[in-house]
Amino acid sequence: MILGLDVGRQVIKTVTVEKQRSGGYKLLHVAQRLIPEQHKAYDPEAVSRPIVVMAIKEILKQQKINPKRVRNLVSNINGTNVSVRQIMTMDMATEELQSALTFEARKHIPMDGTDAVIDFQIFGQNPNEVDKIDVGMVACTKRVLNGHLDLLKESGFKPGIVDTDPIALSNAFVLHHDFPEEGVIVLLDIGAVSSSLVVWGQKDQFFTRDIPVGGHLFVKGLSDVRKMDYITAQDELYKDGVNAFQETNGTQEIGLAETQRTVFDNLVEDVRRSLRYYAKTTNQSFFQKIYLTGGCAGTPGLCDFIQSNLNIDVEIFNPFATLDGTDGLDISNPGQYGVAVGLAIRGGVEA
Repeated sequence: MILGLDVGRQVIKTVTVEKQRSGGYKLLHVAQRLIPEQHKAYDPEAVSRPIVVMAIKEILKQQKINPKRVRNLVSNINGTNVSVRQIMTMDMATEELQSALTFEARKHIPMDGTDAVIDFQIFGQNPNEVDKIDVGMVACTKRVLNGHLDLLKESGFKPGIVDTDPIALSNAFVLHHDFPEEGVIVLLDIGAVSSSLVVWGQKDQFFTRDIPVGGHLFVKGLSDVRKMDYITAQDELYKDGVNAFQETNGTQEIGLAETQRTVFDNLVEDVRRSLRYYAKTTNQSFFQKIYLTGGCAGTPGLCDFIQSNLNIDVEIFNPFATLDGTDGLDISNPGQYGVAVGLAIRGGVEA
């Protein structure tokens, strides 16, 4: 059994799979649990480690999983405390490369007084410069990593592989899809506090960026515009999605002023800026499709809103599409398990 544990800012998600002889995977269990109390306004700053540990223990109890018996655990570090990027560097010995990447990491992650932890994979020779190589680099600080490992230990686990959201999403995607021969695909993971953008193609550079817009801001934005409390705004958003920002007076719809932007506009603008940056730095502007993942991917009307504003096809990513054992699986927003599935797949690759 391989357990993918997605420790989100608002929801814990678990996916357990079994690797089959054919090389595929069979889904055994899937579950989620809200970290804060239900029916209370969500405050990301109030979510402490003891609360997260309690939520993890509850979801394991729900699935009758003893953490001490889990031998293949893959969990995630997310947010701005980790850097994932493809860089080009001189071809050099492994020890020299490690040192060079440590220096490079300091440019991209907020150093907190502790040393950087670096992992990397050499993609191969750069197609444009024969004396250089392309390298995928993942970096965070020891303090961030040790904090995550302590969280796992307090939850009863023996820590295993620690991955990042962009890598997990990419692994979940390539399990079900081949990259197009031309152009790139975009993965947009919309979480509670922020969103993770991944751009990648068969012949093109891997790029990821953390966007500071998520479901919590969706709810707060609606609460401010409609002058309603947080819980009511959350319920309205679940029901009406993008259209919740339109007020009604009896049966007549009252639109927002043209100058009044919504949080959805802000999300789209951040994505647009990121894609323009990618196109400018890589000379690749053929974006084949955007796949939405994350807990807020299923927000009613969001797919159509992003598609109409960016003029790129958009759909919700289903990470269970080619897994065995999914007959009868009824999940309204399968995209919310994209990271958890990718984590579990990583465990199968390393096994």
